[in-house]
Amino acid sequence: MLVDSPPEPCAETAPAPPGRRLLRGVGLVLSAALLLVVVFASVAVGAEQLSMGQVWHGLFQDTGTYADVVVGERVSRTLLGLLAGIALGLSGAVLQALTRNPLADPGLLGINMGASAAVVTAISFLGVTSLTGYVWFAFAGAAVVGVLVYALGGTRSATPVRLALAGTALTAALSGYLQAVMITDNAALDRMRFWTVGSLASAKMDTIEQVLPFLGVGILLALGLARPLNALAMGDDTARALGAHLTRTRGLSIAAATLLCGAATAACGPIMFVGLMVPHVVRSFTGPDMRWILPYAAVLSPVLLLGADVLGRVVSRPAELQVGIVTAAIGAPVFIFLVRRQRMAKL
Repeated sequence: MLVDSPPEPCAETAPAPPGRRLLRGVGLVLSAALLLVVVFASVAVGAEQLSMGQVWHGLFQDTGTYADVVVGERVSRTLLGLLAGIALGLSGAVLQALTRNPLADPGLLGINMGASAAVVTAISFLGVTSLTGYVWFAFAGAAVVGVLVYALGGTRSATPVRLALAGTALTAALSGYLQAVMITDNAALDRMRFWTVGSLASAKMDTIEQVLPFLGVGILLALGLARPLNALAMGDDTARALGAHLTRTRGLSIAAATLLCGAATAACGPIMFVGLMVPHVVRSFTGPDMRWILPYAAVLSPVLLLGADVLGRVVSRPAELQVGIVTAAIGAPVFIFLVRRQRMAKL
């Protein structure tokens, strides 16, 4: 449900007690430690079983053996999963704050669909076949949709409801276009089938290098929006009284989400549920303060994504399940359980 009325007072005006701030800080440190464990598991565990000695050798004494090559591929895969998880978690948190909708995710504003439509266009009409080729089309499609949503939402008069409606309309239109092209072009359908599921299996260092600048800018921009989004959460009138620049905050929020989600989708495909579930879960124990939600989302989202990727590699050895399938299988029942057992966290 879209909410366009002011929520409960934000942490900006009601600081948490020192004890609660300490607990949040300790929780963030523990979350970072958990992330390190999952990162190590992502490198050490996979469809190809390797000993710890082989993993160590591949990390620090690479001589080009088969085991070393496997470890190198896992390192690239882990790095991409880490960056994509951070991007999806931050973009989801920013969009939930921007639209004041705890069920919002990057798909709400059509960013994922914009990337998908651009990729299928590149494959079907321009003959692009390589990941390094269509990664730029995916990012461009996400960026174009982000700009269109902001323009259709009314720019200076944009509201959460108008932005969400604009994103929904563009998503519907692009979805129809995507299906039409894929139905009439079997080659595009074959090439898109794997990408649209969402996977880290094709991770390459050159792909990571291509999207890294966009991810870096998006991460810094999102983290810098914590205080303005806190003010925006209290309603437009209150935010103006506190000196917040509403147009600039909304524009930068969409820019951050587009950079983050566009780059992650370009490299991995549209991975669902990470940007939706993690910020909502985080909000349930941090409260509405974006100064805590954003760091927690940046740490716990890659925990979910990399953990799901490791699980997908293990449960179907010697084959593997794409991470997009695993996150949906894990995320859907967990999210339903949280919604049924707890009061929906307010924004």
